[in-house]
Amino acid sequence: MASHIVGYPRMGPKRELKFALESFWDGKTTAEDLQKVAADLRASIWKQMADAGIKYIPSNTFSYYDQVLDTTAMLGAVPARYGYTGGEIGHDIYFSMARGNATLPAMEMTKWFDTNYHFIVPELGPNTKFSYGSHKAVSEYKEAKALGIDTVPVLVGPVTYLLLSKPAKGVEKSFSPLSLLGSVLPVYKYHVVSREVIAELKAAGASWIQFDEPTLVMDLGAHQLEAFTQAYAELESSFSGLKVLIETYFADIPAEAYKTVTALKGVSGIGFDLVRGSKTLDLIKSDFPADKNLFAGVVDGRNIWANDLVSSLTILESLEAIVGKDKLVVSTSCSLLHTAVDLVNENKLDDEIKSWLAFAAQKIVEVNALAKALAGQKDEAYFSANAAAQGSRKSSPRVTNEEVQKAAAALKGSDHRRSTNVSARLDAQQKKLNLPVLPTTTIGSFPQTMDLRRVRREYKAKKISEEEYIAAIKEEIHKVVKLQEELDIDVLVHGEPERNDMVEYFGEQLSGFAFSANGWVQSYGSRCVKPPIIYGDVSRPKPMTVFWSTMAQSMTSRPMKGMLTGPVTILNWSFVRNDQPRFETCYQIALAIKKEVEDLEAAGIQVIQIDEAALREGLPLRKSEQAFYLDWAVHSFRITNCGVKDTTQIHTHMCYSNFNDIIHSIIDMDADVITIENSRSDEKLLSVFREGVKYGAGIGPGVYDIHSPRIPSTEEIADRINKMLAVLETNILWVNPDCGLKTRKYNEVKPALTNMVDAAKLLRTQLASAK
Repeated sequence: MASHIVGYPRMGPKRELKFALESFWDGKTTAEDLQKVAADLRASIWKQMADAGIKYIPSNTFSYYDQVLDTTAMLGAVPARYGYTGGEIGHDIYFSMARGNATLPAMEMTKWFDTNYHFIVPELGPNTKFSYGSHKAVSEYKEAKALGIDTVPVLVGPVTYLLLSKPAKGVEKSFSPLSLLGSVLPVYKYHVVSREVIAELKAAGASWIQFDEPTLVMDLGAHQLEAFTQAYAELESSFSGLKVLIETYFADIPAEAYKTVTALKGVSGIGFDLVRGSKTLDLIKSDFPADKNLFAGVVDGRNIWANDLVSSLTILESLEAIVGKDKLVVSTSCSLLHTAVDLVNENKLDDEIKSWLAFAAQKIVEVNALAKALAGQKDEAYFSANAAAQGSRKSSPRVTNEEVQKAAAALKGSDHRRSTNVSARLDAQQKKLNLPVLPTTTIGSFPQTMDLRRVRREYKAKKISEEEYIAAIKEEIHKVVKLQEELDIDVLVHGEPERNDMVEYFGEQLSGFAFSANGWVQSYGSRCVKPPIIYGDVSRPKPMTVFWSTMAQSMTSRPMKGMLTGPVTILNWSFVRNDQPRFETCYQIALAIKKEVEDLEAAGIQVIQIDEAALREGLPLRKSEQAFYLDWAVHSFRITNCGVKDTTQIHTHMCYSNFNDIIHSIIDMDADVITIENSRSDEKLLSVFREGVKYGAGIGPGVYDIHSPRIPSTEEIADRINKMLAVLETNILWVNPDCGLKTRKYNEVKPALTNMVDAAKLLRTQLASAK
């Protein structure tokens, strides 16, 4: 019985790639140094899978930044501003597209489906020229082969690539990138000397190629589904002598898409997510083509819970009866990119919780164990230990808190709205806060220096006392407050120096959470997050932020924002328990945050920001399931602040998502002010207001991209503000960056914020003189 892994984490068990990338970007190491770290990581990953007995081992799932950007490079689809003139794309152009540079902005970045991973959005137009710009897929296949490991090269499929693309700047918004299918396919097929990407892989010895086509699980129209049929019919001649796997993941595949993918020409196998796509089982059982292999994704690639092997084996045995022993392949539900790397590196988790978990390295073992069991070689000891862990998790008293369960159940039947409408609240708040037109603020975090990280690390390791720690953090807060006053920012933040991560910080202070030491997951580029593990019912034992917020407020007469992470974001950026519905866990978190909001207000904090950066990424991929999610997600946010006074101003923040299709749900959150990503997406957000959506609350579409080291000029920011004023009322517009400043350096932050404040003042002067 065969086994397969869709993809694997790139960063390394101790974030080796992150540190190598950042060292290279800072000019401290060479490209050769970076490439050596990358090659060592790839070799280690391939060997690990080979040693575990995996038959179909993926290659080309490694990336220096993002697999979609890698595909843009492979296709030579580089936007003209980066000066690409042909040939192999090097680090300079590649990283300029990803991160921008001193003179050029980066390409847009957005969420990869409903995950916390981000991809670089291709920019295409009718005049885009495609050429074979990167031989990475072939090089990495050869690299693995030289190590004695035969792999399955993985390519982002041509249709998914186009469906995820956007019209380039200056191109009509109605332009459909899918119309370029006929131009893209030749790069998959032909090189300038008649050598195709596919033919190069075949010549190098590849016997299988995997095309990732996850857009097949989306709500696609007949024209889009026809594009899959057309693409693979055209590629069929290139597949001669090869076996081709079409991989789908993240949700159930719709019936029409199932018909399309199972009928594709030249395709030997199809992979389905059978964890999030349980309804797909019914489609398979009703009709699966006899000539194709079924890659059954029964091991969850998006969470860290140990697989229920008995349950999975039952599913696999039912599928074996349909497709036959020789046609069934045990697989992961999606790439393991979205889970932590290796449980072996965890020495702080207690043994009971650790027994409930499986990171990427353990999931490889689970896949192989299931494949061996199907082949009649069941490891009884392994299965027995797994069953014991499953039973322990179900019966453990640390999982259930009856008081929390009752409080969450009591929420049903009320929509928890503030009693006064937002217009009246804003009037009351303005009388108290007395802010200028176009008030300026930042999103929350300020740069986290090496010294600051060292202080937190030493305090956690008990190398410094609590008094020393508080003194160091107080000094950092004072520095941040003083800087903002010098810059003349209107509503201040304390900079969050005490926080390692906006979710982990809160999770560490809530019951029902556990924490890994090295459970890092890639978010974008070199940026990694370490999601908390929600294993049980959630409650707040004591205040979490009041001490630091009141300290910061005492340092200034200006309004100081209390900074909280919202319940939906804590949920979506955690590894969530899978033994109860997600909304029930979210309501529990909302009640905990509500207590914190009330304590901040009682302590005199007049502006409280409840970040919901991840609201949209939890949105189901299928429209039929979205209304239910949005209902409980928005309700959860309202629970957190429904009891505050009219004069207490509630802010929220969202980043890197396409919000236009959920704008009415965002309005329904009933926040007083929302700050939101805008600059990197070409003011896409503003189009919703041009189309007539009425928004009466305060709003701050980001005026510059903090994810790039580039410093925008005063004139550039003023131009962005003017574009906003064309569609938004002056009295509701706020001026702020796109996101928190944690990952930037002070020599980037100071001039950027200076220019931002100067732009706001310039516009204020112009507005006043126009009256």
